[in-house]
Amino acid sequence: MDDRAAELLRRKTRQQYWATTKRTLPLKKYIPSVKKAKDYVVLDFETTGLRPGADQIIQVGAVKFRNHVQIGIMNQLVNPLRSISTRITALTGITNSMVKNEPKIDSVINELIEFIGDLPIVAHNASFDMNFLYALEEKVELPTYTVIDTLKLSRKVFNETPNHKLTTLAQYLQLEHNAHDALGDCLVTAKIYQYCFKHSI
Repeated sequence: MDDRAAELLRRKTRQQYWATTKRTLPLKKYIPSVKKAKDYVVLDFETTGLRPGADQIIQVGAVKFRNHVQIGIMNQLVNPLRSISTRITALTGITNSMVKNEPKIDSVINELIEFIGDLPIVAHNASFDMNFLYALEEKVELPTYTVIDTLKLSRKVFNETPNHKLTTLAQYLQLEHNAHDALGDCLVTAKIYQYCFKHSI
């Protein structure tokens, strides 16, 4: 074995060692809650796909409420540093040209953390959005948020609907809904949460 081959073998051995001994940090878990909150932030993401970590956020929508009154909005497109598929563009209306000059998630996430502050998060099918949020732990330290899932709440309140999808509930309540737009989904989720707040036990 010549010197070059020996060095390559040593490098490969070191890489294998670090690959097997690298510590994997668990994702910080959010705290699911069914407590009624009057102050909260409604959150929704649009993404390049369904896999947190592998797929990326392309739009952040967040709406802040105090005593159920809207007091702030965050609506930000995000450059995912990858191509957005035609399927996602058809679903969300977000194109590659729309995001190419937008900020990366590294800066947007810090703005989002500041926007949320210490308020609980309200989201529909919250596990989807929270898994994408906590997939960013490698970039920034995230608080352990209290999270209220309107999907779970709606199952206790809406008995007449065929399912509890956001679009179905919006139609049932006759709400204007810009579906698969992060801000549009936030605004409808807020109204559904407020309805559940009034009608749940």
